[in-house]
Amino acid sequence: MNSLIVLPLLIPLFTGTILIFFAKNTLTQRWISAAGSILMIIVSLWLAATVYNEGIQTMNLGNWEAPFGITLVSDMLSALLVVTTSLIGFVCLLYSFRYIEKEREEHFYYPVFFFLLLGINGAFTTGDIFNLFVFFEVMLMSSYVLLVLGGTKIQLRETIKYLLVNVIASALFVIAVGYLYSVVGSLNMAHISVRLAEMGQSGIITVIAVLFLIVFGAKGALFPLYFWLPGSYYAPPAPVLAMFGALLTKVGIYSIARTYTLLFNQDVGFTHGLLEVLAILTIIVGVIGAIAFSDIKKIIIYNIIVAVGVILFGVATFTQESLAGSIFYIIHDMNIKAALFLLIGIVIKITGTSDMTKMGGLIHRFPALAWTFFIAAAALAGIPPLSGFPGKVLIISSGFANGNYWGAAVVLLSSLFVLFSAMKIFMNVFWGKPETYANQEKVPVKWLLASPAILTVFAVLFGFGTEALYPVIMNAAETLSNPEIYINAVLKE
Repeated sequence: MNSLIVLPLLIPLFTGTILIFFAKNTLTQRWISAAGSILMIIVSLWLAATVYNEGIQTMNLGNWEAPFGITLVSDMLSALLVVTTSLIGFVCLLYSFRYIEKEREEHFYYPVFFFLLLGINGAFTTGDIFNLFVFFEVMLMSSYVLLVLGGTKIQLRETIKYLLVNVIASALFVIAVGYLYSVVGSLNMAHISVRLAEMGQSGIITVIAVLFLIVFGAKGALFPLYFWLPGSYYAPPAPVLAMFGALLTKVGIYSIARTYTLLFNQDVGFTHGLLEVLAILTIIVGVIGAIAFSDIKKIIIYNIIVAVGVILFGVATFTQESLAGSIFYIIHDMNIKAALFLLIGIVIKITGTSDMTKMGGLIHRFPALAWTFFIAAAALAGIPPLSGFPGKVLIISSGFANGNYWGAAVVLLSSLFVLFSAMKIFMNVFWGKPETYANQEKVPVKWLLASPAILTVFAVLFGFGTEALYPVIMNAAETLSNPEIYINAVLKE
């Protein structure tokens, strides 16, 4: 048993709880939040190093041995996602200090922010399928508050839609877990995998697998269940949008990757074939949206949908190389989406609009903002040697190697359209004749730019450091492609 594994859950839990008592003291909330966030980064890095050096870490809560008790499991994939979540949480927190209005800060913004991190880290760490549902609900309840906090008309309207979709998806989640338990008699994911391997993939298991795909697809914005995302993510302020765009859909993607590699790996021809088709359609829909809009928030939001498809295409291909590509790409996308949403948040704050046809010439007054966006946009499109390149190369090469030429070609072509959509923003917003904006002198650009700049530097280092990171990523991919490693670590076989 390793108690280190529970710290990324306890730190946001206790930090969020303490912050409740200082709701009206903004300065104290900021200091406590910053301290808690830095501590999360340190602990998550320590946990990742421990997993890499000593292997998968597990903790049986209440000293009930798996599969009878609740087990927390941190393999390399889980640890990497927790590290990335902690980093993004920290920079979004710094950004919030000067972006979020005091009224929102005094209405429990920071406590709910940490409860959101608790739900996300818990979903990445749990080894129990029902507790995956529990942590999903913690995450979603926090997101409801962050989405509606401020009470504008668009926030209220989109929160109702967002809540309705997720309540239905959560109901289906419980039904799917109930069906699965009735068949295998266990909730421990490692034990479920053993039971399913003994039974073989019968018709009922395939139906349950599809039901889980519907549930996680709705939460992760997989085609055709993405319809709620563009409107809902458009409503909140930039730091909340960055958290949502970088992290929430990734929990759905992670859940698909975990269940479709560990549990539902018997009838790969059908289950993974279905996932592959939906992933390709998701990419196509996302690309169409990204190139169709002139609203900079909508363009980046639709690029979330493109990334969902790219990552899940790698999962569907189901080779160690393609899974490594998906892991590279999910870490890259979490980081770069947060950076881009924070950057366009600064642009919107300066110009007072998100319509790029009403902007122009920002590079003349804010060159650092412009070039930071340019580097982030290039990373988004997978331009070498930035962070988006290695994952996409592995996914595409695996697709071609496995004979899926159409799917790999769609992933490859999507890079061109993503680049076009991002450069469209750069040319319209930053290039051209300088405009004068009423709010430009009031916006603390240097402070706000620090957060996305940190993430953009990380994207550059991630790309240049691919060779150093490759053994770590392959460690994570090996656990996904070889479920026995995970099972043996949890069940101590």
